[in-house]
Amino acid sequence: MVTDAAPVQTQQQREPLAGFVYAISAYGLWGFFPLYLKAVDHIPAFEVVAHRVVWSVPVAGLLIILLRRTSDLRAAFRSPRTLALAGLTASLISVNWGIYVWAVANEQTMEAALGYYINPLVNVVLGALFLGERFTRLQALAIALAAIAVCILTIAAGGLPWVALVLPVTFGFYGFFRKTLPIGPSQGFMLEVLLLSLPALGVIGWLAAQGTGHFITTGAGDFGLLLLAGPTTAAPLILYAFGAKALRFTTIGILQYIAPTMMFLMAVFVFGEPFSTLRLVAFMFIWAALVLYTISLFRPARAA
Repeated sequence: MVTDAAPVQTQQQREPLAGFVYAISAYGLWGFFPLYLKAVDHIPAFEVVAHRVVWSVPVAGLLIILLRRTSDLRAAFRSPRTLALAGLTASLISVNWGIYVWAVANEQTMEAALGYYINPLVNVVLGALFLGERFTRLQALAIALAAIAVCILTIAAGGLPWVALVLPVTFGFYGFFRKTLPIGPSQGFMLEVLLLSLPALGVIGWLAAQGTGHFITTGAGDFGLLLLAGPTTAAPLILYAFGAKALRFTTIGILQYIAPTMMFLMAVFVFGEPFSTLRLVAFMFIWAALVLYTISLFRPARAA
């Protein structure tokens, strides 16, 4: 009896660890991703996104073949509900990609980092709105501090920091609906890029016909960079999908600090983006909010 139960316990202990490895790897790769986007900042954002979609298809397809999950994908195409939900997540992630690519190309990497810092707090709001979860006092205070930070940035920039708001909202909804997608992580990503591939191919074909595309007409450098759009897109997103399936929604929110921290440091010390006093104050409010949020999540675990 004891002998039979032991392997089950070991497997249950290993699964959360694997989820952490997947998620941390994904956020680490996303943290370095602005370096790639800087290399293609002379290419329009919508063209970069189109190539991200198209060249993700063979990467995701190879993974599905290796995992022998092609039957799951065929079943998904026979389910209208799965197709509709995958279409929704595909739309959300494509909007997120486009804004992120544009932000880095236009020296808004720091705003993008702020947006992904806010994302865990967006997860809390989504949990309250759609899952019936209640704010703790610390979480409510954290959200209030984040709102103050957005107000400070609005004053500093003379307008609403829309990049820092749209990025966490779109990715928060993507993570929320992606977790409920009734298909495995790799199959789900393949389904998303397949649904996006037709409009993406249309964009690439239209640019080629106009002679304004960068894939073939501008030399081997752009050709190679755009080919890399697939692996650099697919690898972290597939890792994230596996991590999101294995870990709690709130745990994913905590681990997401990795990527925006790397992005923030890169924006200041590598890209040389301006970092005014008001921006520093705003980021201090955000960091304080994240500290409170993290404490609010660990308190129940410690009490247990």
